Amino acid sequence: MIVAGFGFRASATEHSLSDALALTAAKVDAIATPADKAKSKTLQSFAQAHNLPVLEIEAGAMQAVETPTQSAKVHEQSGTGSVAEACALAALNNACLTTSRVVSADRLATCAIAQGEPL
Repeated sequence: MIVAGFGFRASATEHSLSDALALTAAKVDAIATPADKAKSKTLQSFAQAHNLPVLEIEAGAMQAVETPTQSAKVHEQSGTGSVAEACALAALNNACLTTSRVVSADRLATCAIAQGEPL
């Protein structure tokens, strides 16, 4: 299974998310994002447009994952070095990143790709 992990600001648009995913050039089976952002209208519209399920990742699961990218600011805010990488990795068993965090052109969304077995 291939999962796109997303981190994004409240002001992100569907275009922000699409741009970030396009930068990975990946075909994905699901989207993973922090539980507190999973119900975002923007994310839900994006997921529906791409016919992808949304996997909600709890903060504790994100914080338990070591991410290759380490942003001090993101770590201070969310307890992980990269929300996108942590979500992608935490959504799967035996996961490995196939694409590290990329940032949308408008800098409002990040995306990382992981591959592994469904939880």
